[in-house]
Amino acid sequence: MRHKGIAVALALGVSAAASAQDHGAQSRSPLGGAIREALIATPEVLSEVTRRAPPPVDLYAEGAARDLDLLERLATRLFDPAQPGIGPGDAPTRIALFTRADCAACAAAAADLRALAGKLGVRATVFDIEDHAELAQSLGLDMAPSYVMRDRILRGEMPTIVLERYLTK
Repeated sequence: MRHKGIAVALALGVSAAASAQDHGAQSRSPLGGAIREALIATPEVLSEVTRRAPPPVDLYAEGAARDLDLLERLATRLFDPAQPGIGPGDAPTRIALFTRADCAACAAAAADLRALAGKLGVRATVFDIEDHAELAQSLGLDMAPSYVMRDRILRGEMPTIVLERYLTK
């Protein structure tokens, strides 16, 4: 149907254009009128051009909302100042670190957080991923180190500059 409308509009336009060439400037008004009438008669011709693009689909929106809800429900456990941690005891707990025994990357992550906690005046709770397997599993954590904040989960060792950026937002 769409191609038929385009063909009709083009045929009228070409016919009127040929007529306009034969008769000069005086025929431009009939050409415009012919095109206008063709478009009024077959509005679907312009629908492809005038239709707004659909909004982009956010493939991760549902999963992100689910994760944020989970983080909110677990916040009291994750950011409990009574948990063992890094940084000043009276500072706000902004991050949870999941580590594993005999993990060099975990030791480096803890050292980075220790430096950042002092610099930024924040606290980090520390969980052993095996001792707190149920909590780690509920968060989908299967590797150490992993970091949990109130609005994100980061798996694997992160550069200090990345952690600092997240902690200062």
